[in-house]
Amino acid sequence: MELPIPPSVSKDMQTRIGAAPRAAREIAWKAQMWLCGRFRTLTRKGKRSTIVVIAIARELSAFIWAISREVLGSHASANQ
Repeated sequence: MELPIPPSVSKDMQTRIGAAPRAAREIAWKAQMWLCGRFRTLTRKGKRSTIVVIAIARELSAFIWAISREVLGSHASANQ
């Protein structure tokens, strides 16, 4: 059995990620870990690739929503 490759971030992306708020980075890494595992699980079960991609996209949208709430929420409280 082949060992899975762990999720990672490229060198180019690491420099861009450094500018993001800490809370956004933490949520993004959690998303990276979760979605990578979810993708592997669904493909191992033999799900069709189109179904897997749609499932991952739907879950990714929830992580994006969480990041936007975190970032916009912190900006709104800072402006008051």
